[in-house]
Amino acid sequence: MSTLWTSSDLIAATSGTMAQTFAANGVSIDSRTAKPGDLFIALVGENGDGHRFVAKALENGASGALVHAIPAGLENAPLLRVADTFTGLHALGHSARARFTGKLAAITGSVGKTTLKEMLRCILAAQAATHAAEASYNNHWGVPLTLARMPAHATYAVNEIGMNHAGEIAPLARLARPHVAAISTIGTAHIGNLGSQEAIADEKASIAEGLEPGGVLLLPADSPFYGRMRASTTHRVESFGSSPTAIHRLLVAQPDADGTDLTLRVGGVELQFRLRAPGLHMASNALAALACAHLMGADLLEGAATLAEFSPGAGRGARREIEIPAGRITLLDESYNASTTAVRAALALLGMVRAPRRIAVLGDMLEMGEAGISEHVSLAADVAAHADLLFTCGPLMRHLHDAIPPGQRGAHAVDSASLAPLLLSALGDGDAVLVKGSLGSRMKTIVGAIEAALPAPGQPKDQR
Repeated sequence: MSTLWTSSDLIAATSGTMAQTFAANGVSIDSRTAKPGDLFIALVGENGDGHRFVAKALENGASGALVHAIPAGLENAPLLRVADTFTGLHALGHSARARFTGKLAAITGSVGKTTLKEMLRCILAAQAATHAAEASYNNHWGVPLTLARMPAHATYAVNEIGMNHAGEIAPLARLARPHVAAISTIGTAHIGNLGSQEAIADEKASIAEGLEPGGVLLLPADSPFYGRMRASTTHRVESFGSSPTAIHRLLVAQPDADGTDLTLRVGGVELQFRLRAPGLHMASNALAALACAHLMGADLLEGAATLAEFSPGAGRGARREIEIPAGRITLLDESYNASTTAVRAALALLGMVRAPRRIAVLGDMLEMGEAGISEHVSLAADVAAHADLLFTCGPLMRHLHDAIPPGQRGAHAVDSASLAPLLLSALGDGDAVLVKGSLGSRMKTIVGAIEAALPAPGQPKDQR
């Protein structure tokens, strides 16, 4: 394994001091998952003081730790001492970006940014050494951590940048310094914190403030805020979408329950392939990913062939056939997060699944402020069009539950843990089940309950 950070690199990047020198092959902020050779960074935050876990990280094989206080009993341990560990993490991210000579893309958007990031990662990784953010590491610690883990020799890198409040994207974009910055969509996520979709569009467009000289901002041409975002930057702008004015254009998209047949024109090249991820929102992500790859110098034909094998991850549209005591069901796992736009897309996908019953299980969409009730109620028509039965949890989803016809109401509960047994008792053989909600609604609890209902090996199914 090649060395990611030498001792001299670490000292130079952080202006820290070492009594005992060490090198690092990776970077970790969680002692439970620290790998042999990692640098463990003892952050202090909402999850507590990481200095309490330095000893555990070292026991797990970490080569050293970044600290701003020496934990008791570790006076002779391999420690890099700095004034503040959070500042030290950012310093590592800055140094890693400074030594990186490849091409870097930064992705943001109200919906679809993680899927777009994963699609782009897959395209690029099939062609050259590529580094990308894990999971949704897109905030004030996730972006610098992703950069700090970036090998200097990588050809490509993909960062994801998110926000909860105004003023958060631009500083992270300036740290990442992308060559290509892409905005997937403008929706209503976090509208409670920003106040309007116009403010959300402005915040997302601020990603251009970090672009390298000659960099490109890639915008969704179909967004009503396209003109507003385009006017906000002096950088070169390119567009993607189904609009005739889009530079990178979606020509044909024929979705079904299992995938989408696509015809795209990217960089003047027409591409035809079948995407295994169904839904028009996935088609848009695929177009944006290929446009980003093209702007980074990757081969488009190879990229399309790679995307043809792409499958959504757990919590982001993964589809599975699952055996439960009542029979076999189709689970559409969208449990990671939710916004109005994303729930509509997920319900449309549920509507394409061939099943005796289509069941939507929805948890609250959070951070919507005064728009919360109206945004939830606005989903009633989508539920009516695409679901036979609706199960809901949370105070906001109660309003949607009350807004639909009584015949569509499955059950409502105060939270996901209370809803899970009500849902399980109602499931039957052949059902298609969509699970979606904001991360804070803990809809993964529902997915876990369905998975736990798997019959034991050899156990006969309940034929009710």
